[in-house]
Amino acid sequence: MKVLLVDDHPLILAALQSVIVGLGDDVSVNGVGSAAAARAALQQDDSYDLVLLDLALGDADGFDVLAELRNTYPALPVVVVSASDRASDVIRAIDLGAMGFVPKRASNAALFEALRMVMSGGLYVPPMMLGLDSAPASDAAPATASAALAAQPEAHQQVLSPEALGLTPRQAEVLSLLLQGLPNKLIARAMNLSVETVKDHVAAVLRCLGVSSRTQAVLAVSQMAQGQTHLALRRQPALR
Repeated sequence: MKVLLVDDHPLILAALQSVIVGLGDDVSVNGVGSAAAARAALQQDDSYDLVLLDLALGDADGFDVLAELRNTYPALPVVVVSASDRASDVIRAIDLGAMGFVPKRASNAALFEALRMVMSGGLYVPPMMLGLDSAPASDAAPATASAALAAQPEAHQQVLSPEALGLTPRQAEVLSLLLQGLPNKLIARAMNLSVETVKDHVAAVLRCLGVSSRTQAVLAVSQMAQGQTHLALRRQPALR
């Protein structure tokens, strides 16, 4: 796994590099300290598997960089790693297409779990967003929530089909792509549909989930995962 780490604090950059390399022998990390350096790294090498992005960059607003990365490299997962753990920042990051949000106060084990979930096709939401943050993060027992679309349900999990939610096969495909952070334009491209048709499908998906926004849809599916309900969605191929 090839990771691009973007953080303008040298000590934190070095610490995160050390932690991420510890994920395995096949993990390589390129650490850069600015948005400009991140752009240059991606222009020189588009084979990265994951970007870890700090929001507090000296040369750019982290949210703007997140939106830029998702627009320019829609198949490249971006996980925000931030000193902030404000709910408003988490919601905004997920709205802009982040596949995960990990507060820097989280344990190494929580970071490992978040990266594992994202690289297996899931989405990581901080426990606090689901009302689960009743205790400080612990290396021994990190609390996690994810929309693990690619994972198989455990024996004790209930498999909730799209049909049970009232989703048509098309709407289930739209939800799968929506959970990857793709905007309507790219969903339309992936499914060979018009943008207007995709908008109609997205509206229907939100109605079925009983929510009013994409971010609420992400959180709803994450709550299903935390509640040991596996939503059986077919993962769509990545766009290149």
